[in-house]
Amino acid sequence: MRFLATFEQAAVGLAHVAPDGRWLQVNQKLCAILGYSRAQLLERSFQELTHPEDLDTDLGLVRELLSGRKETATLEKRYRRADAELVWVSVTVSLVRDASGEPDYFISVIEDIDARKQAEQDLFESELRLRLFIEHVPAALAMFDTEMRFMVVSQRWLSDYSMVGKDLVGRSHYEAFPEIPQRWREVHQRALRGEVLRADNDHFIRPDGRRQWQRWEVRPWYRIDESIGGIVIFTEDITTQKEAEREMRIAAKAFDIRQAMIITDADQRILRVNRAFCRTTGYRQDEVIGRTPALLKSGQHDAAFYQTMWQQIEEQDQWQGEVANRRKNGQIYPEWLSISAVRDDEGRVSHYVGAFEDMSQHKQAEARIHSLSYFDVLTNLPNRRLFIDRLQQALRSSQRLGHRGAVFFIDLDDFSALNDTQGHDIGDKVLIEIARSLLGAVHTDDTVARLGGDEFVVVVEDLDAQAEDAMLEVKQLGEHLLAAIRQPLEVEGSRYVITASMGICLFDGAVDSVTELLKRADASMFQVRKLGRDRLHFFDPEMQQALEQRVAVEGRLRQAIPAQLRLHYQPQVNAQGRILGAEALVRWQDSEQGLVSPAAFIPLAEDSGLILPMGRWILRTACDQLNRWRDDPLLQHLSLSVNVSAKQLQQADFGDQVVEVLRQSEANPRRLKLEITETLLFEHLDRVVVTMSQLKAVGIQFSLDDFGTGFSSLSYLKRLPFDQLKIDQSFVRDLATDDNDAAIVRTIIALGKSLGLEVIAEGVETETARDFLAAQGCERYQGFYFAEPMSIENFERQLVAQSVARIAVPDR
Repeated sequence: MRFLATFEQAAVGLAHVAPDGRWLQVNQKLCAILGYSRAQLLERSFQELTHPEDLDTDLGLVRELLSGRKETATLEKRYRRADAELVWVSVTVSLVRDASGEPDYFISVIEDIDARKQAEQDLFESELRLRLFIEHVPAALAMFDTEMRFMVVSQRWLSDYSMVGKDLVGRSHYEAFPEIPQRWREVHQRALRGEVLRADNDHFIRPDGRRQWQRWEVRPWYRIDESIGGIVIFTEDITTQKEAEREMRIAAKAFDIRQAMIITDADQRILRVNRAFCRTTGYRQDEVIGRTPALLKSGQHDAAFYQTMWQQIEEQDQWQGEVANRRKNGQIYPEWLSISAVRDDEGRVSHYVGAFEDMSQHKQAEARIHSLSYFDVLTNLPNRRLFIDRLQQALRSSQRLGHRGAVFFIDLDDFSALNDTQGHDIGDKVLIEIARSLLGAVHTDDTVARLGGDEFVVVVEDLDAQAEDAMLEVKQLGEHLLAAIRQPLEVEGSRYVITASMGICLFDGAVDSVTELLKRADASMFQVRKLGRDRLHFFDPEMQQALEQRVAVEGRLRQAIPAQLRLHYQPQVNAQGRILGAEALVRWQDSEQGLVSPAAFIPLAEDSGLILPMGRWILRTACDQLNRWRDDPLLQHLSLSVNVSAKQLQQADFGDQVVEVLRQSEANPRRLKLEITETLLFEHLDRVVVTMSQLKAVGIQFSLDDFGTGFSSLSYLKRLPFDQLKIDQSFVRDLATDDNDAAIVRTIIALGKSLGLEVIAEGVETETARDFLAAQGCERYQGFYFAEPMSIENFERQLVAQSVARIAVPDR
């Protein structure tokens, strides 16, 4: 009875449990812990009330007791109470065996430890929160004892001071940072004496050598007895803020450059403009702030233009192009505009930045160059360059529409005698009247051009597709043109009658080319001059002999590549005559005809496609030469210019070909300059942009060859990475006598300087031409005045001789 009373009144839960887990006897305390009545518990097993996650451990201990490996076992586990709540308990279990030694029952002592467990959990979570706070607080934090040993350190501290992954707790601050300045040691000592110290704008040099700006605070911490237990150091890295302030100062300076700048918000409301914007547009800053850039619209662009522009900005975050805008005074002007979108951290557009440059002066220069390059100054008729372009268009139209056309080559009879007897002023006025007569004799769609001197040409399209009918039409028109020229002219009170000789070539765009037509024209004019004055003559089959000769030459050229090809080098010099490099020029050492002029085979190579293998050989040979020079102190500074043909540039893999040649030859790409003819850019501009950008990235330089003979557009000079403009020799040759050419050269040099491009003149054959170019600011020259193209042996000998001369007579 005394045992039962003790069992029932115990302060802890007690139970007898069968080996299979059934409750055999429980006391009131256990019923209170689990929330069940005695009868309910005796109907259950401990397994039913044990939390599933604890059951395996519980059963494992039972097995160890039953096996005799343990006499008593203790564990902490969770029971599921009658109200479904979990309760933590500490269970101590002993096994009671019967007289035969077989397991009889377990005695379990069960103590409610739920309150302790909760307190432990609360403490754990509190420590976890503190640790998370210390580790993730944006400021670096470290706590030290009075001996300056680390007690607590945050992750930010470890990161800021390049100590990530190192265990600093217990280590001396001065051991971890032996290079710490003396002034910091003094700060620590003052804080240990009770001072609180702060700095808002301090810096130190990190172990990796970078300067880190910070604000900091050092203060003591106190024990319960109010004695100083050590110090706490807080530091905040403000390097990014300082760099942002520096960038803002730089940006403010950059904002006031010569280029007009405008900044808007995401809704395109103007926030800021610079002084250049005000100068260009005529608006004051206070007149545009809060408004949109639409106030500058000229009305010359439709909605589709702006839709395309903003679609590109949305997709690529930038756009650039030419725009016509309106100044405050109503004047419309062209500008080159670049717009960039600025996005915030979440990828949303926050601002737009626009930069633009007034292109008015450049446009005027373009128009001037275009007019001088494409129109005859005297008659205002198209000149030879524009005639060639019109003829190419006529051939394409003929091929597309299936009709024929004709070219009339006109040479005034004995016009030189008129100039000699009446003077050039009268001769010029006669030429002007002849031009008017020819224009009046043809349709407005036909082309009348002056090739130079007393030579005119007329291009007529839309003739009958049948050759015989077309020839009849052309004969009638030719006679009509001769009659128009033959009409008496009144010039300064005198009457003049002029006649002309005319060569006529029919063309079919499907089979004919500009080159062939020009050859036929020369042949037909040669024949008509034999027949006498005031006549016309058609190209006849006898001229076919020349064509057959051309086919034969093409066959020999095909066999000649590359065995009979040679590279000659024409020096390119500076104003002092020092050789800076050369243009690599191909020559054909024909086994039958000897050295063949490039003019005789380069056009043929272009037309036949042989220019591709020839161009590859030229490029490889030039690069091999550059590689041979790279280790020679006298020659390693030289650059080589190589001409690139239209067919080469049209190849999709041309850029890869050049890069591969450079790799194989090991030539320095910065010494290679590719010369691109201006007329190539307009038919293949998009492909040219991609190819040039690829090659520019590896260091290759680019020269715009024959500049002034094409459209001379500023827009492609801005888009393409040219380093040099090359003035065509046709402008240089007659500088001393042709004011028109002199004006073109001056304009080209000025344009090159304004764009930051080097300018070189080719075809410099006289001292007069050299002096004129130098006076205009041209600093690079090429031509017979300095040297003819020569073999590599002669070129290198000339370089050595020049170097010896420079040593003997050094520059002053």
